[in-house]
Amino acid sequence: MSRGNSFDADQLTDAAYYILLSLLVPRHGYGIMSYIENLTAGEVTIGPATAYTLIKKLQDNKCIVLSGEEDNDRRKTYRITEAGQRLLHKEIERRQKMADHGTQALQSAREEEHNG
Repeated sequence: MSRGNSFDADQLTDAAYYILLSLLVPRHGYGIMSYIENLTAGEVTIGPATAYTLIKKLQDNKCIVLSGEEDNDRRKTYRITEAGQRLLHKEIERRQKMADHGTQALQSAREEEHNG
């Protein structure tokens, strides 16, 4: 699957996932990037080019909208839509299943190693 189709397939890139998480509360671009860095204790950083490219894609896919809380023309505030929330919940479930599969595979490998 190409990265361009990620929204069509109901799967998000890591950066898009974190942007949607950040927009559970309305935020402007810099606030989005700061929130993600704080949430992940610096493990994930999203630069302006990536952030604004994905914000545009998320808007085009009706996952986020301008919140109408702009404090000036340069600082646009975004919020997640109901469609974005549905996609985010699906993505959280998908990622939890992936983590569970990884845990199961590791446990199975340990058991096979111990028994074999």
